[in-house]
Amino acid sequence: MPGSPLAPLLLLLLLLSPPAPPAHAAPPQPGRPHGTASGTPKPSGVSPRKGSTTGPPKASGVSPTKAIAGGGPPKSSETPPWKSSTAGPPKPSGVSPRKGSTAGPPKPSGLPPPKGTTATPARSSATTGPPKGSTVPPVRGSATPATPGPSRDGDPAVTAPAPKVSTVAVRRRKVVRKKVVKKKKVLRKKPEAPAAPQEPSCPPLGLESLRVLDTQLQASSQKRHGLGAHRGRLNIQSGLYDGDFYDGGWCAGREDTEQWLQVDAQRLTRFTGIVTQGLNSIWTYDWVTSYKVQVSNDSHAWLPSRNGTEEAVFPANKDPETPVLNVLPVPLVGRFLRINPQSWFPNGTVCLRAEVLGCPLPDPSDAHAWHPPAPPESQLDFRHHNYKEMRKLMKRVSEECPDITRVYSIGQSSRGLRLYVMEISDNPGQHEVGEPEFRYVAGMHGNEVLGRELLLNLMEFLCREFRLGNPRVVQLVTGTRIHLLPSMNPDGYETAYKLGSELVGWAMGRWTYEGIDLNHNFADLNTALWDAEDNDLVPHEFPNHYIPIPEYYTFANATVAPETRAVIAWMQRYPFVLSANLHGGELVVTYPFDMSRTYWKAQELTPTPDDGVFRWLATVYATANLAMARGERRPCHQHDFTRFGNIINGANWHTVAGSMNDFSYLHTNCFEITVELSCDKFPHASELPHEWDNNRESLLLFMEQVHRGIKGVVRDSDTEQGIPNAIISVDGINHDVRTASDGDYWRLLNPGEYEVTARAEGYEAATQPCRVYFENVPTPCSFRLARARGRHRPGRTRPGPDPALRLQRLRLRRLRAHGRGQ
Repeated sequence: MPGSPLAPLLLLLLLLSPPAPPAHAAPPQPGRPHGTASGTPKPSGVSPRKGSTTGPPKASGVSPTKAIAGGGPPKSSETPPWKSSTAGPPKPSGVSPRKGSTAGPPKPSGLPPPKGTTATPARSSATTGPPKGSTVPPVRGSATPATPGPSRDGDPAVTAPAPKVSTVAVRRRKVVRKKVVKKKKVLRKKPEAPAAPQEPSCPPLGLESLRVLDTQLQASSQKRHGLGAHRGRLNIQSGLYDGDFYDGGWCAGREDTEQWLQVDAQRLTRFTGIVTQGLNSIWTYDWVTSYKVQVSNDSHAWLPSRNGTEEAVFPANKDPETPVLNVLPVPLVGRFLRINPQSWFPNGTVCLRAEVLGCPLPDPSDAHAWHPPAPPESQLDFRHHNYKEMRKLMKRVSEECPDITRVYSIGQSSRGLRLYVMEISDNPGQHEVGEPEFRYVAGMHGNEVLGRELLLNLMEFLCREFRLGNPRVVQLVTGTRIHLLPSMNPDGYETAYKLGSELVGWAMGRWTYEGIDLNHNFADLNTALWDAEDNDLVPHEFPNHYIPIPEYYTFANATVAPETRAVIAWMQRYPFVLSANLHGGELVVTYPFDMSRTYWKAQELTPTPDDGVFRWLATVYATANLAMARGERRPCHQHDFTRFGNIINGANWHTVAGSMNDFSYLHTNCFEITVELSCDKFPHASELPHEWDNNRESLLLFMEQVHRGIKGVVRDSDTEQGIPNAIISVDGINHDVRTASDGDYWRLLNPGEYEVTARAEGYEAATQPCRVYFENVPTPCSFRLARARGRHRPGRTRPGPDPALRLQRLRLRRLRAHGRGQ
């Protein structure tokens, strides 16, 4: 085949073409790249982007990428951030690299830089900052640099491959740059402004606690007197009957938006909030769903509460009992405040109960009010204490007075909170013969918190006054063993404490965590006693004291709270003589029996054989209590106890089966009463000093009553040892007591002359007269019993217990066994 005529031409072109650069050739020198024409090219019209991390921009307006693709007019392109390469040499582009790009160093273009910049040779290191000497500051958002493509002459592109170390450096650079970005974000984050110290919220004016008098409450209208403005108090309770004279709230006489309830603070006040409830009633459902608020200084010109430029409308209640708090957008200053209902429950009418929060301001007309004298500093801790704070206070008191105090636990609650007791005595931890034991119990209902705080203050007071040498306190502590249980239901208290004083309502926290009302959880011993009395079995066949716990109460499935079991065991461990159970929600002192004898009657006078003593004990506390003794005070709810001297038989108020008072009286020697301390179950912390002043004398005076009556020791006439469980009977009183383990006893009696008999199993009974005087000093009345002949085996020093006592101990062992198993 003849040779092709084009072969010599092709050979000639190959010889004339320049050789290709080697694979590892160095990049061409800047300013004279290979394959470019001499002379100065026309600069591009695109100025370098601020913050570019490359050298001077290319002067060419043609994209190398397009040149590689095959000519034509180029189009400018930028590499989006989500397409940036993370390894290897960067893709060609006509725009500078963006900040944070992982591209390698830019390739020199061989073109002079635009005006205002200085051309510098490219660096071999993998840096992305501006070249040394560049006057262009780096800017975020730069694109990836381009690699030079072929020239217009058709020369092949001269590119140097990126070294391997560049890829590693690129990866490291990316990690470093990410960290720098995060650091910058942290530095640029503005520091949070310190929270402004919140001013303490204003306390309630006292609608619930009765500090606001009836004359300070007015209304636009009322349905009837029992639903007047004076009944519009938070948590007020109604009577049992519809149309009761003492009903459960204020109800307007008309249903329109012009009705109002007005409170006169009687001085300039900064009002901050409103708490509302619906009507308390078992017959109807009535509550307000929204309302407005106005204030005035003269009760004629009224200024509304505004939320910006509009008059504020506050959301109110969704049910009758749950309290709802609304804080005013801006506190209002005035003397009078009105609550103006705007809507109400569709099937009801305009009815509400309320409390107003406000801080009194100085009276401008009274110069002395602007600089009142500083109140004396109190050493008592007047505030509400949760479980941890209560423990700390008790520990602190015990450390301040270690010689007269001891803290111990009698058990645990349903949720494992311990029931702590503070013992105050000159010999804590041991029973002294002839020294009576006294107890205060508070917090049986967790939401009735005043008793808890009073007992904590009492601990502090007794410790402080004993150290100061107060003769009254010294005599009380050295002559009495005092036990203070501030919280019998700590689980319920924690529930109420979280809601706070004004929002806890009437019943939240009353029960234990298991939903048990402790005041109805003790064994019913009344029914067994009354059945035996009806059959003439008392006291010969059925005891009138130390009545055993019923068998059903000891079953494993019996509903007995762990708190109840703990208190029953506590009663058995210490020979208590006198006790008071502190409650809240009323101002009255009740005494046993708490359960009516006629089972179907809700109210019935049911006295005990010691009714005279109980009435005296209740009167002592009521007359010394400043709040109860105030003659002009109004009833808390629907009962006016001032007519009865602020005392009442418990069953004659309302029957309570399984109360601690009745159980204590029938199962042990202890006489116990119930003290309702305040109309407000959960008073505000600001009212605690006032409540302490109301109850301090009552608390001390009632403890001193433990020494009223007779006391003594029943001994064996031969050995002179005390006889435990000997029965002490008083002629004419069908209720006996027993001696303690050392043979000592205490019998509370009113002044008078009595025939007292002591008897024990295996001994001859002995009787002697004992006289009780009006002075609060116990009358000694001891006995020495001789052994009964032929009624005990030789060599036996002590007789066995009687059958009733044996049965009582058996039932108690069963009760404790099931309690440990729970």
